[in-house]
Amino acid sequence: MAIQLSAQAFDPWQAIVNYQQQQMPQGKYGATSVFVGTMRDFNQGDSVTSMFLEHYPGMTEKQLLHIVAEAEQQWHIIDALLIHRVGEVVPDDTLVLVAVWAAHRGDAFDACRFMMENLKSRAPFWKKETLASGQQRWVEKNSAGYQDN
Repeated sequence: MAIQLSAQAFDPWQAIVNYQQQQMPQGKYGATSVFVGTMRDFNQGDSVTSMFLEHYPGMTEKQLLHIVAEAEQQWHIIDALLIHRVGEVVPDDTLVLVAVWAAHRGDAFDACRFMMENLKSRAPFWKKETLASGQQRWVEKNSAGYQDN
């Protein structure tokens, strides 16, 4: 399992390839479930030009490790890779990568979803958006993960 906080942009697909080639045992996994979160250029009806992601060094990594460990207890997973951006990000930047390897798809899908949902609700990240108007605001809550009607 690997957890990384990155102040630099990263290519999630290359990170998966690299991790798989370097860390994963050949022939042992039959499913890889992946979630990639990307910064949108809108939020709450406003145009957003950038966002600053703050975290509590040490505590954030500890909480992410705890979330992955919980997933490992609930599902039969072989390994997981979690990378989250911190610092200044702009629209189209990758914000988060969660990849889970398992022998079977059900474990991979469910564990990946669990990690992502728990990351959104429990990991200590704080987001400050800069709007197209120049105004800045803190993001006070995460969306439920679905389009509002």
